[in-house]
Amino acid sequence: MELQRLLSFTRKAVDDYHLIDPGDKIAIGISGGKDSLTLLYALHGLRRFYPNPFELMAVSVDLGFQGMDFGPISMLCKQMEIPYRIVETNIAQIVFEDRKEDNPCSLCAKMRKGALNEAVKAAGCNKVAYAHHKDDVVETLLLSMIFEGRFHTFKPDTYLDRMQLHVIRPLLYVNEADIIGFMNKTALPVVKSTCPADGYTKREYAKDLLKSMNKDHPGTKERLFTAIQNQLYQGKFHYGDQSGQSDLS
Repeated sequence: MELQRLLSFTRKAVDDYHLIDPGDKIAIGISGGKDSLTLLYALHGLRRFYPNPFELMAVSVDLGFQGMDFGPISMLCKQMEIPYRIVETNIAQIVFEDRKEDNPCSLCAKMRKGALNEAVKAAGCNKVAYAHHKDDVVETLLLSMIFEGRFHTFKPDTYLDRMQLHVIRPLLYVNEADIIGFMNKTALPVVKSTCPADGYTKREYAKDLLKSMNKDHPGTKERLFTAIQNQLYQGKFHYGDQSGQSDLS
């Protein structure tokens, strides 16, 4: 995927859901993976021509796993002239050593989001951008239906009352396959996760399930996404908790 196509998808989501207002200070949550780095490129590019002026910064939460090197991301942000902060935590120790969680991804995700949102708010930002894409939206719906017995997925713009912070998702219209193409074309400085649970989650199960469904019945993902959009527009869809996210990983 070319940068211009990425910017087109991003602007459409921003316009459709009114994700950016004049004067916004937006923090991008950078995990180091392909999705968040693509979002960094997208918002950096959009800022150059979008009619609503906004500021950007980038924030990574260091979970405390050995071998995680955020140096390449720091260099990229410096090239883009985007302020970058790394938040040091001991989340890995709490989840895997102290509490020995059976479902480590759920607690880790909650603590990571909490640390990120606290840092973003302390930096004076009024919005934080997460890199959830179209596949994430549909996969979360499948996870919720299978494991929770409810209709639930990400909301394009979620307001966190306690934090007085908006969570926005500008990559809502971007397919994961396009992000992979952009990663390969742009040589994104992806930081490989050293988490021992990486790749062994319910999220991976939903990802494989969606791929299988789409292979057997081409267009399944797009139809499911359209159904989600229709429910969103009608105001009937259930989003779950304030974060607009599932506990499922």
